[in-house]
Amino acid sequence: MTGFFQMLGRPVVELIRHLGELAQLVGEVALSATRHRVRWKLVIHHLVTIGFGSQLQVIVTGAFTGAVFAAQVYYKFNQLGFQSVVGGIVALAMCRELGPVLTGLMLTSRVGAAIAAEIGTMKVTEQVDALRALGVHPVDYLVTPRMIAMIASMPILIAESIMFGMWASKMIVVTLYKVPEAFYMDQLEKNTDLTDMAFGVTKGLVFGILIVLISCHQGLRASQGAVGVGRGTTAAVVISSLAILVVNFFLTIALNFIWPVARV
Repeated sequence: MTGFFQMLGRPVVELIRHLGELAQLVGEVALSATRHRVRWKLVIHHLVTIGFGSQLQVIVTGAFTGAVFAAQVYYKFNQLGFQSVVGGIVALAMCRELGPVLTGLMLTSRVGAAIAAEIGTMKVTEQVDALRALGVHPVDYLVTPRMIAMIASMPILIAESIMFGMWASKMIVVTLYKVPEAFYMDQLEKNTDLTDMAFGVTKGLVFGILIVLISCHQGLRASQGAVGVGRGTTAAVVISSLAILVVNFFLTIALNFIWPVARV
């Protein structure tokens, strides 16, 4: 029985240690961004990599998510005679859930994995130690520029995902299934507004911060050569994805008190 509790306690201790390291990294990033010199050339470089480089994946993800969700909702609601409400339901789902969550998961696989692999490679090849030897704090050089770039890019990417999802939904429902556009747009305007977009953008900002923190943390703690880099990259993607899904639940509960769903 004692051995069971010891085995049960190890993951708990590891989780607490992991959360403590992440909290320490948050403090270092906040200190770096407010009191140290921001390396704007690196910020611009990461803006191009994270923001511009992710647009195609985000647009495709948002558009096809909106299209397939609209089709599924239409199939069911058509049986009930409520075809016109499809626009409002899809827009609400894209703004509050599908847009930010799927964009966050897409950026986890694309950006988070790249961050963890790049920083992990620098760590195992002692380039991070070289930065310290030159008097450069690794957080100032490696983490803060990526964090600023992610915070600046995430609202735009979320908005693109939502807008293209709503556009694809309209194309499917109005063009393919011949629902009158006036009915579609009327329900969309009655059931969604700018607060729903703010809802999704707020979630996206939190998800972006989580991706950068977890990925940079896994990269900075990498060891044991190429094997350690691979493990750190895998852990960054898995932990970031799980964190997005878990935090999304609590954000949904909290934000619905601030921005309730618009009602007809």
